[in-house]
Amino acid sequence: MSLSRNTSYNLVGAMVPLLLSLVTVPLYLHLVGIERYGVLQIAWLLLGYFGLFDLGLGRATAFRIAAQHEASPSARAETFWSALVINIAMGLVGGALLWGAADYAFIDHAKVHAQLRAEMQISVPLLALSVPIATVTGVLTGALQGRERFLTTNAVSVTSTALFQLLPLFVAATRGPYLPALLGGALAARFLGVAILGGYCWLELCQGQRLRARVTTMRTLLGYGGWVTLTAIFGPMLVIVDRFAMSAMLGMATVAVYSIPYNLASRIAVLPASLTNALFPRLSAATAEDAREMGADATRVLLCIVTPPIMCAILGAQAFLQFWVGAKLGFAAAPVARLLVFAFWFNALALVAFTRLQAKGRPDLVTKILLVQIPPYWAALYFGMTRFGLIGCALAFLSRMMLDFMMQSWVADGRILRWPQVMRDGGMLLIALVWAQFLIARPLVYWPGAVGLMTLSVIVGWRDMPLLVRRRLTNGRSRRDTVFA
Repeated sequence: MSLSRNTSYNLVGAMVPLLLSLVTVPLYLHLVGIERYGVLQIAWLLLGYFGLFDLGLGRATAFRIAAQHEASPSARAETFWSALVINIAMGLVGGALLWGAADYAFIDHAKVHAQLRAEMQISVPLLALSVPIATVTGVLTGALQGRERFLTTNAVSVTSTALFQLLPLFVAATRGPYLPALLGGALAARFLGVAILGGYCWLELCQGQRLRARVTTMRTLLGYGGWVTLTAIFGPMLVIVDRFAMSAMLGMATVAVYSIPYNLASRIAVLPASLTNALFPRLSAATAEDAREMGADATRVLLCIVTPPIMCAILGAQAFLQFWVGAKLGFAAAPVARLLVFAFWFNALALVAFTRLQAKGRPDLVTKILLVQIPPYWAALYFGMTRFGLIGCALAFLSRMMLDFMMQSWVADGRILRWPQVMRDGGMLLIALVWAQFLIARPLVYWPGAVGLMTLSVIVGWRDMPLLVRRRLTNGRSRRDTVFA
């Protein structure tokens, strides 16, 4: 199957929810208010974090089924059932633990009024029920990705995510902003996605095969998935702790001010994630040399494609946010948005090294890199928040993303850091960031400089594009395909 086609499927599957969010966020703010929207953000973060009870088996299932591309159908079915049995059990355990954790973090320590606190308490069981649904979704999706069924997984994901965003809005518009009803609508959307994915997995992997889960297969999956789970445990600590700290120290409203640009900036990962997810099954089955070449091509292509839009986002952050969520909230969120966009540029590049390490069976290295980052990030976050507020949080996050990119690239390339090109493009981004922060009130200087810098970034990006990719873009398919074959 064509990697470029699979990447396109992943990209469309990620872009549709992004476009929906552009429309729905202002509607959420209007229908439920900024404080309830902040509560919903904390709820999604809790649910995402307790999805770690997937035990890494979504990724482990994709890895093993991709490596079994020449094995018998019964072997692939055994892998699937073994992963599914573990995940159902652990999803139930995770739901029970979330119930207790939500009472502590979600209710007792949030600065909200009494009525909203009561709604939050009623909503906790719904959050707990969402955990097994989330863990099962990971295995079902991983199994289909291991077979490179990206069109199927993305079609289901788009449908489920669209309903996930729209059903709570429908509830808010018809019944009012009652938090348990909003979460119930979101839960129904996710359950529908699980049902559809389960049907496709049955047809692709299980039809005509014995329903058999083996202990030895479970151990193999857990050996790989255990490190992925540790990454899932510690990775969110580096991401969501800032939101909990803001709610406790700065108030729940600041969570919304920070989350709106964060959620938007995080979508920068759409393209690199689309590419690396499509690349993962092939990297898992490739030789070390082929994997190195595919990773190098993917990094160069991402640098050239992602840099100009990132610069455009930095330069136009304030104008867009003021148009999107209103002048007051947009003005407050714009400085944070510029820093977060810059941070996610580094994250986009780090995803290639991240995927290479997992695809060669070394998810342990990814986890160890994250563990090293936790103490300095938490220290930087506390210092930045107490001294500079939300801007300090964004600066701490930017510093962590830069460190993560350098460390993962260094390890994936055999302790060799190849980044002259990254430094050059990063310098251009930094200049754009400075202009956006200090010269936005001087349009006679700002806009000509912005246009010139964008033009330069496009020229440099085209020059640095891998030669065979340029030939394919200009002349069609080349005789020797690169990473997009």
